[in-house]
Amino acid sequence: MKPEVAVFDLGKVLLDFDYRITAGLLADDCRVSADELLAMIDQTKLLLDYEEGKMTTDEFYAQVCERAGYTSTFEKFRDAFADIFSEIPPMIDLHARLKTAKIPCFIFSNTNEIAIHRIRRNFPFFGNFDGYVFSYEHKSMKPDSALYEAVEKISGRSGEAILYIDDKKENIVGGKTRGWQTVHHTAAETSIPRFEEAFLC
Repeated sequence: MKPEVAVFDLGKVLLDFDYRITAGLLADDCRVSADELLAMIDQTKLLLDYEEGKMTTDEFYAQVCERAGYTSTFEKFRDAFADIFSEIPPMIDLHARLKTAKIPCFIFSNTNEIAIHRIRRNFPFFGNFDGYVFSYEHKSMKPDSALYEAVEKISGRSGEAILYIDDKKENIVGGKTRGWQTVHHTAAETSIPRFEEAFLC
């Protein structure tokens, strides 16, 4: 079956990111080293709880201040925490081509409020999707089935009508169990032809 909608993961698919940038920018204002700060915020339980909506931005910030001994302003923290993203140009171009072909496109991401606020401001392409499913808004994270259900609801599609791309195998499995067509993203050079074949040929 030919898919009808494209569903994109965000981090490492459309945008690269690196929390070492955050650690380097904030370390001078902390009692811990940059490496210790990185170990505190990069894919840790603290970050995952924030991205699952188990704590607010204020609560997350308070936890970092307490654990790292951070002494500067929230504004500096917010900027350092969010300014870690860069576009992956061939994947951004793929999205633009899909939109030109009038293919409905959706974002499906484990993410957080600070990141999304900054991404909306800094990356114009991000405003050109037909819908968004963010973990922190739904208080659920991939690969939990509830988040996949949210994608089906917002897109109005299910099963093979969805072509979903993600860089994490466990998230791909979550799509496959619902009958979605999937692309395990490892490089633009291998992912893009799958989308071209599905939508642009």
